[in-house]
Amino acid sequence: MLKKILSEMGFTPTDLQIEKFSVYSEVLISYNEKVNLTAITDPEEINIKHFADSLELLKRCEIPLNATVADIGTGAGFPGIPILNMRQDIRLTLIEGNNKRVEFLKFLREELSLSYEIIQMRAEDIKNNPDLRESFDIVTARAVAALPALTEYCLPYVKVGGCFCPLKGGNEEFSAARNTVTKCGGELTEIISYNLCNGDARKIFKIKKIKPTPLCYPRENAAIKKKPL
Repeated sequence: MLKKILSEMGFTPTDLQIEKFSVYSEVLISYNEKVNLTAITDPEEINIKHFADSLELLKRCEIPLNATVADIGTGAGFPGIPILNMRQDIRLTLIEGNNKRVEFLKFLREELSLSYEIIQMRAEDIKNNPDLRESFDIVTARAVAALPALTEYCLPYVKVGGCFCPLKGGNEEFSAARNTVTKCGGELTEIISYNLCNGDARKIFKIKKIKPTPLCYPRENAAIKKKPL
């Protein structure tokens, strides 16, 4: 089923890539019985709502060869790991604050024999990790926060000339995030609207980093939630 879905999306996955997706699904379902990773546990829904949804980013946004990619608040590894499975040239960093999810990502790395870095930290703690600031070509996130907050969390990680490409629901609007994007050094270049094969509406916002993010951003989490920029 997944091979058919990916083929209809324009991908030509190898048998090994399909096998890794199968292992990913099995490990996710099994591990989820002891650690809350996802509410989606039906294999068919995992194929569509996790794997295919993640790969829409690869289909619709240009990711340069050997690009550095950060997935902020990755949770169970979406969208970063499915993208890596299809594009093993990228250098993927997963950023996740929850210790139990980090342990899952480490376990999954061994099960899939894929190479990616895991950093346990909250997105706003980049101020304590200056080497990460403006160090990635592509930064993405999925189902982490509303776009204004998500932009403040994520744009500081994007290098000037790079791109922030969050995957959002079909009802998400850009207007509320416009000021945040500007203050954090970004510029909206495109909004891509589409539907998954099950009809669910989705959007990808392509936000180019045109100048450095002021060091005062991101603010503390409480301030971000209380008063968006």
